[in-house]
Amino acid sequence: MGKVFVFEHPLMHHKLSIIRDEQTNTKLFREVIDEIGMLMAYEVTKNLPTENVIVKTPITEAKCKKLKKDVVIVPILRAGIGMVDGLTAVIPQAKVGHIGLARDEKTLQPQEYYVKFPDSITESTVILVDPMLATGGSVSYAIKLLKNRGIKDIIYAGIVGAPEGVKRIKKDHPDVDIYLAALDDKLNEVGYIVPGLGDCGDRLFGTKK
Repeated sequence: MGKVFVFEHPLMHHKLSIIRDEQTNTKLFREVIDEIGMLMAYEVTKNLPTENVIVKTPITEAKCKKLKKDVVIVPILRAGIGMVDGLTAVIPQAKVGHIGLARDEKTLQPQEYYVKFPDSITESTVILVDPMLATGGSVSYAIKLLKNRGIKDIIYAGIVGAPEGVKRIKKDHPDVDIYLAALDDKLNEVGYIVPGLGDCGDRLFGTKK
C-alpha cells in the first residue's frame, strides 16, 4: 500500500510562503521551486534499494552501498519541468523522461501529445513530478501510461496537493507513494487548489496574465 508523506520542515514552510505570495516574480518563483525540489529529493529517495559494494580507498578497502537501480525523473509537461533541476542536483546520475499531456476539449480527459523515455526505464525507479495535484486526473493518467509500458517502481512527487487529488491517486494507484510539500484544504468550483499558489506553469514561465 502506497503512503502519503507531507513535509513539515521549517525550511519547506518558509519556501512555500514565498511561492504562494502573488507578489513573487517569475525569477524568484522559479528559483524557489528549484530549491523545493532539492529539499524533497532526500525524503523521496530515502527508501531506494541499495546493494553492497567494495571500494578501494587511499588506505584500504571499504564496504559501501550504492543505488541498486537507475533513477529516472519524469516531469509532466509543462510545470513539472520546474522541479527537474532541483532533483537532478541531488541525483546527478538520474536520467530524465518527459510526458506531455493536454486536455481533450470534447471528452475533457487528458491525452498524451509527447512521450519520451530512456531505454532503461522499465528497470528503473521512476519519480513522476508535477507540482500541482488538484483533481489527480493528469497524474493518474501519467501513472497508468508508465505502468502500460511495464514500469512497476513509481513514486509521485508534487509541491501542493488537494485532498481530492490524493484520494484519486490512492484509489487508482494504491501502490504508488505520494510526496507533497503541502496538502491544502480543497478545490474551488473551477478546480484550483485552495489556498494554493495559482497556475504553477504560468508563474514558472511568465505567462501569467
